[in-house]
Amino acid sequence: MADFYQFLVDHKIEYDRHDHPAVYTIEESERLVPPLPGAKTKNLFLRDKKGARHFLVVVPAQKRVNIKALPQAVGSSRLSFGSAGRLKKYLGVEPGAVTLLAIFNDPDHAVEVFMDKALWESEAFYFHPLVNTSTLVISRQNLKRFIEATGHEIQIVEVPGQFDFRFKG
Repeated sequence: MADFYQFLVDHKIEYDRHDHPAVYTIEESERLVPPLPGAKTKNLFLRDKKGARHFLVVVPAQKRVNIKALPQAVGSSRLSFGSAGRLKKYLGVEPGAVTLLAIFNDPDHAVEVFMDKALWESEAFYFHPLVNTSTLVISRQNLKRFIEATGHEIQIVEVPGQFDFRFKG
């Protein structure tokens, strides 16, 4: 963990850190993470049908992603969620701590990074710093610097959403 924070310092990546109890779901995050400036994110670790390509798709926390339509947006075949073993192997994190910042642990650039276009327009974002007991608020400018420093590229796409037909009244 010290290496991660040293990486941020070495690359002049500014952030605000907020520690909290472990959160595993968006619902827990809503309860346990204090209101902070920026956009809450949801990070999906996926693989293609053959397991040859791996994807990290970042969307607004409350967005319901249409997984069946997502392959077209990322230029792939059918997608499924990556296993805990693949998550650990490629991003070095445990389930519940999936984060864009985990590309820090992907020096081989085996994971392709996609962010929802509407989310990218935010001025700042919430991300776990490789563990789910803290949240970093990081500006778009500093996030760009982080992504470049890892040698990754981020592809901005319109992630297909799914309508929520549940009655809300």
